[in-house]
Amino acid sequence: MTKLEGSALQSALAQVPAWTFDAERHAIRRTLRFADFKAAFGFMTRTALEAERQNHHPEWFNVYHQVEILFSTHDAGGLTELDIAFARWVDATALAMGAR
Repeated sequence: MTKLEGSALQSALAQVPAWTFDAERHAIRRTLRFADFKAAFGFMTRTALEAERQNHHPEWFNVYHQVEILFSTHDAGGLTELDIAFARWVDATALAMGAR
């Protein structure tokens, strides 16, 4: 995987408008809010299984109904197409599970 830069980075970021670009870490992050802890943990469980399937693991943090996720590809030194694809999967899954 190649680190996204320049116009490729801007184009990729446009695909995930709900995510914030962290220039210092060359990563994207998003905070999701669910109805309660059970829903948040259910989302995390589904995401963990998908991460294992992809062999690509997010950094994340959970407090009660809130989940913060950060994607960056460590081997590439920053954001890659793999991160964008997984972020899009997260968006669709979170929406289906009632996140806001």
